[in-house]
Amino acid sequence: MAEAVHEGIVVAGLSRSFADLDAVKNVSFAVQPGEVLGLLGPNGAGKTTTLRMLATLLQPSSGEATVAGFDVRHFRQEVRTNVGYLTGDTGLYNRLSPREVLAYFGELHSMSADAVAERIEELRELLGLGGFLDKRCETLSTGQKQRVSIARTVLHRPKVLILDEPTSGLDILAARDVLRFFRSEADSGKAVLLSTHILAEVELICDRAAVIHHGEIRHVGTLKDLAFAAGSASFSNSFFQLLGEEGDDENE
Repeated sequence: MAEAVHEGIVVAGLSRSFADLDAVKNVSFAVQPGEVLGLLGPNGAGKTTTLRMLATLLQPSSGEATVAGFDVRHFRQEVRTNVGYLTGDTGLYNRLSPREVLAYFGELHSMSADAVAERIEELRELLGLGGFLDKRCETLSTGQKQRVSIARTVLHRPKVLILDEPTSGLDILAARDVLRFFRSEADSGKAVLLSTHILAEVELICDRAAVIHHGEIRHVGTLKDLAFAAGSASFSNSFFQLLGEEGDDENE
């Protein structure tokens, strides 16, 4: 059994190649407990590949990373126990209700029935699940399904949250509520890594941002740091200057 040391995320020289494609190249950054770091870049930048390695769904080609103090190569189960990973392609079971889905995932995380029931009641209030907690998931709206997916992600009280574009498909009000919830999770002591291509999301809740493009980290720092590095008074302008181009439409 490994001993956890750093309860956030530490990434050092992480790389991943697919055949002749270097999707992620020598990426390094850290996320402290209590912090939201935005992994910011256009489509095809390498964001999803990076997050999948940290969530132990992909093996790195080289480099090192720890999540909640556990090495992602050698202590995959310990990482999964301590991480909440949210991605747009994580489906729900249509014939189950949100309550049943959460009970199932609670059991997978070795939570007692009483602990699951108590946690569901907490999340019912925090995420506004009350109106649809016992309806079939197939009847829910996109925003409601996303709230259930978020509840599943944080159900077991993970120390680290890894979020791959969590507002995708949501309207502006639902997206705002989701982002505020994750900001509150960071404020409670969790390390939060948020992948996005939306500048406004970074400005709204992130303490720092790591700009990634063509698989490489271009800059890491506060929004003021990024603007200063680009010689710009505007974060939006500095983002494009740090990329060195307008971006592209490659697939991640």
